[in-house]
Amino acid sequence: MERRHPLPTVDIIIETGDGIVLIERKNPPYGWALPGGFVEYGESLEEAAVREALEETSLKVRLKEQFHTYSDPGRDPRGHTITTVYIAEAEGTPRARDDAKAIGIFREDNLPHPIAFDHERILRDYFRWKRRKAS
Repeated sequence: MERRHPLPTVDIIIETGDGIVLIERKNPPYGWALPGGFVEYGESLEEAAVREALEETSLKVRLKEQFHTYSDPGRDPRGHTITTVYIAEAEGTPRARDDAKAIGIFREDNLPHPIAFDHERILRDYFRWKRRKAS
């Protein structure tokens, strides 16, 4: 029997003074998404998060904390992935690079559509967590 395993990925919620950074994906599945991607062999989750943020947004990020892990087998239509989400901060102007067709800074009240993967759920969880933390 062939054994198969989910692939580890990371996603980064990059906070700026004006909102969070989302990219519009250049490749399928299309839509807006958190910056992120696959963890390379020999790389830690944290290293992957910093690398993916730079590759897709041109931003050097500082990871503030690990937010949550999402493991629903259907979260990525390309196959079973498990993502660890980090919250980071960055200064500077984001520029779309690598797999990003476009980039923007958004708040909870002006999120773009469609949102790829399960990132809408991740963003709902994040904004709910931010509200609880603020109160």
